[in-house]
Amino acid sequence: MPRVSSCLGCADMSESRYETPPASELQRLLWIKPGTSGHLDEVQPRIYIGDMYAAKDKHLLRSLNITHVLNAADGKYNVNTGASYYRDTGITYHGVEAFDMPSFDLSPFFYSAAKFIKNALSTPGGKVFVHCAMGLSRSSTLVLAYLMIHENKTLVDAIKAVAEHRNVCPNTGFMEQLRQLDKQLHYQGSAV
Repeated sequence: MPRVSSCLGCADMSESRYETPPASELQRLLWIKPGTSGHLDEVQPRIYIGDMYAAKDKHLLRSLNITHVLNAADGKYNVNTGASYYRDTGITYHGVEAFDMPSFDLSPFFYSAAKFIKNALSTPGGKVFVHCAMGLSRSSTLVLAYLMIHENKTLVDAIKAVAEHRNVCPNTGFMEQLRQLDKQLHYQGSAV
């Protein structure tokens, strides 16, 4: 069997085959930004992650020229904004009714959310704000999925890219779903 490097996120895959690290190793990458997260942080060019307070602050969103909002906590029992809330702003809205529980399967929304983010960034001057209640778990999970699906990042590289700008923490169930996506996108078969 070929030797597989155990270093997190080894960039040189010609020498070693990438393997999705266990969740325990991924957890260590999440909180690398000193201090606490604000209501909203730009985690990649034109991609912001934040909480419900920022989501409801239309003045703030306008001042940042946000053109798209992805609510990862849509619905009456979550952050109930919806397209009608942003009607007077010109913001394009997409809602995902997700619950921040390890048993909730967020993976069916990975590709539709990633497509929404990609479309937002394809819009001239487009900026997308992805939020949930606290801006830690659901929203970060969808942004990480986007980076993996459309930016061809490994889960390790996606976490490092986001965590550099905001403390995020997908719950254990979401982390496992991201690990499965990582394995699908970076096929880890036994053949060399």
